[in-house]
Amino acid sequence: MSAFAAEFIGTMFLILLGNGVVANVVLKNTKGNSSGWMVIATGWALSVFTGVVIAAPYSGAHLNPAVTLGLALVGKFGWDQVGLYIAAQLLGAMLGALLVWLVYKPHFETTESPQSQLAVFSTGPAIRQPVSNLFSEAVGTFVLIFVVFYFTNPEIGEEKTPIGMGALGAIPVSFLVWAIGLSLGGTTGYAINPARDLGPRIIHALLPIKNKCDSDWSYAWVPVLGPVLGAGAAALLYMILQI
Repeated sequence: MSAFAAEFIGTMFLILLGNGVVANVVLKNTKGNSSGWMVIATGWALSVFTGVVIAAPYSGAHLNPAVTLGLALVGKFGWDQVGLYIAAQLLGAMLGALLVWLVYKPHFETTESPQSQLAVFSTGPAIRQPVSNLFSEAVGTFVLIFVVFYFTNPEIGEEKTPIGMGALGAIPVSFLVWAIGLSLGGTTGYAINPARDLGPRIIHALLPIKNKCDSDWSYAWVPVLGPVLGAGAAALLYMILQI
């Protein structure tokens, strides 16, 4: 498995399960219809766990352009690989969104609300105030990236011998995303990942969904720029603290 394949497949699983839980909650006549925010936040946390388990041994499991940029800014990742990773993440997100549509296609067809259909693919603000929405996305991503900088590998003894945790090593970032969703996600749906929002939004625009609305491109810049700004702020603070 190459790094590109790992980021592509890991992000695909992230979106398949993450957008899948949104579909289960918001689309009509699903088993999980109207089960609420706790289900969505928990489903997203577990989707992160799944994606990280797959990709971590091969690419470091960024699965998010904001993570890739943040790590590059602080010198923990090579700039020559940034474009490759982001391309893999965006394409993986698009495939994951397409699979969600195929799985839930009968429910898309019976859901009259075009806004609910769009919500399966991309985020949207609870109260549309672009500056405030941008700030929310930036803060959520700041928390994600800054904490990721301080993740450490488990060690034992005075020699600090590393201990392999296998798949359990994906738990910290999953809990972190769960916390962000529960605490900060109520304003914009916490994209905190440009690929997570942009890739599926492109798929929504392309698919022949019955009664669908436009893909809300006037808002699409917020969940892209906000995470980039949040990653930059986290990187800046981290570098200041290292002086």
